[in-house]
Amino acid sequence: MIKHEQWQVSATAAEQYERVVARYIFGPWTPLLLDAVHLAEGERALDVACGTGVVARMAAERVGPRGRVVGIDLNPGMIRVAGSLPAPAGGPIEWIARSALDLGLPDASFDAVLCQQGLQFFPDRALALREMRRVLARRGRLALSVWNSLGLYNGAVDRALARFVSRQAADSFAASRRQSPAERDLQRLATGAGFSDVDVRVDRTDVHLPHIDQFTIDHLAATPIASTIAAADRETQMQIGAGVKDELQRYADGDGVTYPEETFVLTARA
Repeated sequence: MIKHEQWQVSATAAEQYERVVARYIFGPWTPLLLDAVHLAEGERALDVACGTGVVARMAAERVGPRGRVVGIDLNPGMIRVAGSLPAPAGGPIEWIARSALDLGLPDASFDAVLCQQGLQFFPDRALALREMRRVLARRGRLALSVWNSLGLYNGAVDRALARFVSRQAADSFAASRRQSPAERDLQRLATGAGFSDVDVRVDRTDVHLPHIDQFTIDHLAATPIASTIAAADRETQMQIGAGVKDELQRYADGDGVTYPEETFVLTARA
């Protein structure tokens, strides 16, 4: 999408997002992001662009009952789903529907800020990082991730959409990865926002997606092009799924595929 603030999903898509995207696509990365910020028991953590809360819930487990977590997302549907899920063991979580550009939280009120695959959506990344810096206590920590490439699975979906639906649908689907900032831009943005000890590295993991042909359609139903996919006839949907499955066949593993994935992880201190 050109205007990142318009990257919205319906209430139904938000529920699908939790079942598919949060579990399979973001879930494997969550422990790595939390490891990067070194959350400790009793700390206060903020999850910016929290979606349905996969990072916030694991953060609550790590900070324990003496800690506190806040999850913020621009999309009310995501926040509604996040709040409807069973509370994890650990610290309490407050869910807030609000923009990352205006967090509305007190200065120096958190020990750690996390942002998993959110920065690329913000229309003013510099302002969002200044807001994250503002709410961090002195020497508080930031850990955020953005994709460093389109990736194997998303590249296959992109090409299947272009072939069987339209180039516009493919571009809308892959927008967040194509618009992710480069390593040098991440360094510049964080330093410009007042962070110190800025470090950008590449993290790697293996991601397993089950029944990849059907998974692809389920995944697309959790994105802003959900209505486009729903309007497609069953034959077109099957062609999309089969195209992705064929392209990723060399990564076949049990009931689906397991493929290598990479992301940039930025860490810094206030």
